Amino acid sequence: MGAVETFRSCIPLFQALSDPARQDIILLLAQEDSLSVNEIAEHSKLSRPAISHHLKILRDNKLVDIEQKGTQRHYSLALNSAVELLKELIVTVETTCDLGESKPS
Repeated sequence: MGAVETFRSCIPLFQALSDPARQDIILLLAQEDSLSVNEIAEHSKLSRPAISHHLKILRDNKLVDIEQKGTQRHYSLALNSAVELLKELIVTVETTCDLGESKPS
């Protein structure tokens, strides 16, 4: 995959991470093993439906996993695929783009 394709494949991830509410959810889940929507809503000013909406976006971008516990779904961080994609972007940029570093003469 070339530099442009790699960058474009990261755009949905960047969009998912750009929202402050989703950032707050990620940071909260980083502190806890897993939480239900209600537990996440207790730490937020957002409504439960709004939290569910943001969790769907995070899930669609493979940033969270869901585990069914009884009647509730519990969410936990699942950052491996996102981190691998970002690493691929960094390597691609480093190897294909002029980073403006001065080169020895």
